[in-house]
Amino acid sequence: MLKPRLFSTLRRLQHENPLGLPRSGAPPRMPRMQRGLPQKRSIKDVKKIVAVSSAKGGVGKSTIAVNLALSFARSGYRAGILDTDIFGPSIPTLLNLSGEPRLSSNNQLIPLSNYGLKSMSMGYLIPESSPVAWRGLMVMKALQQLLHEVEWGGLDILILDMPPGTGDVQLTITQQLILDGAIIVSTPQDLSLKDAVKGVELFRKVDTKLLGLVCNMSGFRCTNCGEMHNIFGDMGKIRSMCDKYRLGLLGEIPLHASICEDADRGKPTVVAEPDGERAQAFAGIAEEVGRLVGLEK
Repeated sequence: MLKPRLFSTLRRLQHENPLGLPRSGAPPRMPRMQRGLPQKRSIKDVKKIVAVSSAKGGVGKSTIAVNLALSFARSGYRAGILDTDIFGPSIPTLLNLSGEPRLSSNNQLIPLSNYGLKSMSMGYLIPESSPVAWRGLMVMKALQQLLHEVEWGGLDILILDMPPGTGDVQLTITQQLILDGAIIVSTPQDLSLKDAVKGVELFRKVDTKLLGLVCNMSGFRCTNCGEMHNIFGDMGKIRSMCDKYRLGLLGEIPLHASICEDADRGKPTVVAEPDGERAQAFAGIAEEVGRLVGLEK
């Protein structure tokens, strides 16, 4: 008897639309405040905010996000990265940072910095081995602190490393923040692409500009024969998906052991081999993203 009840509940929620998400073909809606939704606002002292999302774990989204942020920093921009994954923060490991942030005179969290990049993460506020066993209300309180109680000290661009999925955290961010754009990260694998499409649809439902898609692990070049191997599928799938959903392909990051090794030792590829081919691929994506959001120094 559980399944009929579940289906009935899902149909009722879809009909009621409690989050106020737009329906396809629906007439113009009431202003946000009249619908009970918060007024979107920016983050103090931050010029541009870009979300990096995959709607799926395990595709290298955090590695892409941190290398992208570091590319901006290397180009002379005042850059920062905010880890919004409350349950599985990755930025402390990727940036080789630890320790609890200090508080400013205004009782705001002061970001931790490495490689010229400012960062904030729940991973700085809890012990590394401690699970975040929190229910929704506590998660939302922590997210509000990360979004609005950090003293960034003036940034040209802030990269948001989004958690996997399309749930509470994603909705809170997209409904409360003025985002300058969102980037979707996917591998060419069908499983990843199906979830990437969900991320695309979510951002469009909440009126967030999609800047394009980054294909991670696009192919592996054999060190012996030099031939490119499509481990997770060929790029044709990515291009078809981009065409179907009117997305630009921002760039391709190859599958290479050094990218993973760099991430694990807390020295991302853009820092570890700044003049290498893979670092240049990240730099090219950052340059295109900066152009799309109108980034200025």
